[in-house]
Amino acid sequence: MAKIGLFPPKLQLRSLEMAAAQTRVLVDSPKSSILDLAVSTNDIRSTTNRALLISNVMASAPVREYIARRSGVPVELLQIASPVTPDFARPLAINGPKPHTTDILRSPKQYRLSLASNPTVPMVDVYAEAPDATTAQHLANGAVDGMRDYLRDLGNSQHVPLEQRVNLEQLGRAKGGPINTGVNVKVGTLTFVLVLAASCAALLYLSRVRKGWLAEAGSTRPNAASEPAL
Repeated sequence: MAKIGLFPPKLQLRSLEMAAAQTRVLVDSPKSSILDLAVSTNDIRSTTNRALLISNVMASAPVREYIARRSGVPVELLQIASPVTPDFARPLAINGPKPHTTDILRSPKQYRLSLASNPTVPMVDVYAEAPDATTAQHLANGAVDGMRDYLRDLGNSQHVPLEQRVNLEQLGRAKGGPINTGVNVKVGTLTFVLVLAASCAALLYLSRVRKGWLAEAGSTRPNAASEPAL
């Protein structure tokens, strides 16, 4: 996309490049139920359901503010989509700016988080999109850190013992990179071609209008041969 100015004439390209980052979180107890062989598979299944609950809470409005604070992203630009499950084929909630027809123009300036809960193991996948790779990584890591802050404050306010709280273990910090490299060059080339074609059409139109004016002026000029002699 490009922004065209008339006074003075200028063509300013808008950046359309986007980047993505991903990280994974293990939802566990302070005494790990994954490592403890005494824990039955039924207990792990309940932890898996808790991971789904955690991922839905991460998409809520209160946690969104925690994530924005941790990642350094403006909260009004942050969108978070809850996970999709077999029971719910669409996200339960998408917290953030409401969809609008002008989203295609401002999409590179938005920041998105998509959450996916594994149906067989207590893990949550966090996918982040941002204008650049560094911000996308900060956003993905901020989602985990912000959720930890929220659970800590909630546990402290309700006086939940530490040994009974949920533990979020991030399996490596987020990694990512650009997902549409070179789009600015392609859009810039297309914009140049369109602007050149529009300029040629405008010049051709003005040339025809000028010829029409000259022809009209010539037809209305008095003929010297037909003028009566004094």
